[in-house]
Amino acid sequence: MSPTLTKLAEPHTRHYRSTKAVVPAEEGWRRGTRTVLDPPAARRVLVVETNVSESEALVRGLVRHGHQVVTAATGAAALRAYADVELVLLDLELPDLDGLEICRGIRAACDVPVIAVTARGTELDRVLGLQAGADDYLEKPYGFRELMARIDAVMRRIHPRPQARRTLSHGPLRVDADTREVALDGRRIDLTRKEFDLLYLLATNAETVIPRKRLMLEVWGDSWSRRTVDTHVGTLRNKLGAGTWVLTVRGIGYRLGHG
Repeated sequence: MSPTLTKLAEPHTRHYRSTKAVVPAEEGWRRGTRTVLDPPAARRVLVVETNVSESEALVRGLVRHGHQVVTAATGAAALRAYADVELVLLDLELPDLDGLEICRGIRAACDVPVIAVTARGTELDRVLGLQAGADDYLEKPYGFRELMARIDAVMRRIHPRPQARRTLSHGPLRVDADTREVALDGRRIDLTRKEFDLLYLLATNAETVIPRKRLMLEVWGDSWSRRTVDTHVGTLRNKLGAGTWVLTVRGIGYRLGHG
């Protein structure tokens, strides 16, 4: 029996894998392939693409080569999904956030390879994409064989790297993502889930100003308001005992400071 693609849907994010079982129409797709399952080079790939037809075509090709694929149709979904993949194929034209900002955010947090796959094709676009942290840049339209060759080339260049730090230290402030604990001068600070997410995002990008819109989308997703952000920032400052731990950059957003 030919393998099929199974689509497991979540809001703005979908997961695809090869399977030999036939999936009922109401549960997913039925697409015959000749996929070789679990080849040595199989990887978990995040495809960030808003155009549905382009995304589906790319997913079919990747799964046909044995890869597991996660798709994201928005920048916010991409920022929530990249931590669990080995490669990101990133379109720069997204409906909520600029792709260059997404690339910078991923690169600031970890070393997962990123290939920009986009219609932006000028020399300046390529320079900006590479400066934002992309490991390669491929202009649409492109041939699938070329894409696969570029993926192989990028993965060959990327030596095994240690996992992104899960415990961050900034002076006396310690943020542990594994235990979700925060300590200041050795004293534990009790934070709510959203307060921790807010602080961890700032601490992960300690030298970067996080735009308010990105912060809202990454921490609160589709349910937020300006007052919600301001309230959480104020509470976080109070718990840390100094307003200088979270600095406001007027007209842009917030960044981590020093107590």
